[in-house]
Amino acid sequence: MRSMLAATLMFVAATAANAQMTAPQLPGAKPKLVQTVPIRPPALQTPSETADAMAQAERLSLQSDLAWVGEYNGAITGDVSSRMVDAIKEYQKSKGGKPTGVLNPQERAALAETARRKQDNVGWKIVTEMTSGARLGIPAKLVPNQATDANGSKWTSPTGTVQVLLSRRKEASPTTAKLAEAEKKEPAGRKVDYTVVKPDFFVLSGLQGLKKFYVRGTFKGDEVRIMTILYDQATENTVEPVVIAMSSAFNAFPSGPQAGPAPRKTVEYGTGIVVSDDGAIVTDRLVTDSCLAITIGGYGSADRLAEDKEHDLALLHIYGARGLKPLSLTGGAAKTSVDVVGIADPQSQGGAAGVSSVKAALAPVTSSDSALSPPPAVGFSGSPAIDGDGKFGGIALLKPAMVAGPATAVPTSQAVMVSAETVRDFLKANGVTANGNSTDTKAAAVRVICVRK
Repeated sequence: MRSMLAATLMFVAATAANAQMTAPQLPGAKPKLVQTVPIRPPALQTPSETADAMAQAERLSLQSDLAWVGEYNGAITGDVSSRMVDAIKEYQKSKGGKPTGVLNPQERAALAETARRKQDNVGWKIVTEMTSGARLGIPAKLVPNQATDANGSKWTSPTGTVQVLLSRRKEASPTTAKLAEAEKKEPAGRKVDYTVVKPDFFVLSGLQGLKKFYVRGTFKGDEVRIMTILYDQATENTVEPVVIAMSSAFNAFPSGPQAGPAPRKTVEYGTGIVVSDDGAIVTDRLVTDSCLAITIGGYGSADRLAEDKEHDLALLHIYGARGLKPLSLTGGAAKTSVDVVGIADPQSQGGAAGVSSVKAALAPVTSSDSALSPPPAVGFSGSPAIDGDGKFGGIALLKPAMVAGPATAVPTSQAVMVSAETVRDFLKANGVTANGNSTDTKAAAVRVICVRK
């Protein structure tokens, strides 16, 4: 999510007002009057004026955090409004503070931390929908099940209490007004209690049977893209703050190099870590997706047994291999930097398969992920990251650049490190005993080769 918390909403310092300026007087000359310009002292500034003095990025982050804690239900645009100021006051009152409409440093820090925990609790992340290239925020822990076809994607909770749909279709000469009217009637029985229709998008919300629904749609040319969120009324307190975040994060037609998913390579290379002497290997889930065959360099074919979509980890297994040197996964939390040990794409090393090591600095992103800077080379995704004490710190994953938070936020790093604890939990959940005791990281790193159509 965000790599940095927003700066504190504080009063803007100003000099005293009504200072009288006079020009030097010549003998016999009349005094020259200089008009004074009154400056409103900070104590007399309104909350809106104080917010206006903030940077746009700070206001965006503040609105987002207020939405996540359930106090703000407007669009996350960074624009100052009475709704935003009222949300600040309500948050202050809920914490037993004086409702001034201006957060002091302690209040701002507490708000940011609460919002971060709520994002972690639902597994908030920005994803690219594979068929359309649209970007949207998904609460991965609430809707872990995903199905995709040519018409879009659907994410659902295990019991169907929460559903997210991204649909796409072709339509002749669409307008947002026509699209909104069609969505009001489909499916039958929708009861709409809120409607916004703008030239470039529309929003509907209300009841659909026993569920609440939220729809946001737009078009470009004859291509229509609509996001629909359905949720049981009993989940309202949990889901509604997420709906606001999803609405602001939704980008149906991303522009520039980030538009759409990166094309899948026919042959893709990654790195894996041998974690048990019977052939268990942990690696990057995305590298091993949709493979006709997965091969481990020097050992032969591998089966993919399990995956963790939230953290993009995959469990592979090779059979009958001898002489494996599984890596010891004991280690704590890496703090400032790591050595990433992996195998670069063969095109980067003249067709060779040599293991190499690169240094990368860490910057926390979530409770389980840290950004890696600079990102390692292609082929390193799935590599072990070793901390300054020579212990396992986590797994390095290369990712396409994605926005985090509101649609106008700054893109995140292209490389992350999933923590050692997360990796150990993934293996334990899938019945793998990580029995490695080797500290020879290069011997435990193997090349993963995925062959697609």
